[in-house]
Amino acid sequence: MRLLMTAAFVAALTVQGFAGQCPGLMTQIDEKLASAQLSDADKAKVTELRQQGEEQHAAGDHAASEASLNEALALLD
Repeated sequence: MRLLMTAAFVAALTVQGFAGQCPGLMTQIDEKLASAQLSDADKAKVTELRQQGEEQHAAGDHAASEASLNEALALLD
């Protein structure tokens, strides 16, 4: 039982770690997008990925949110 409680606690901390990164990634995207020199298609893709990441974050799917937001950031670099 103690092992199960420890595992649940560690899992909860992991989820919180992902949750904390999402808003920071969204902020980075917003800042970079403001001055980015992108084609219209790339700008639309970044905007779409950022929106998708925000929706995933709000739904509690922080791993998927982080993946979407990191993909958007990669297009900005």
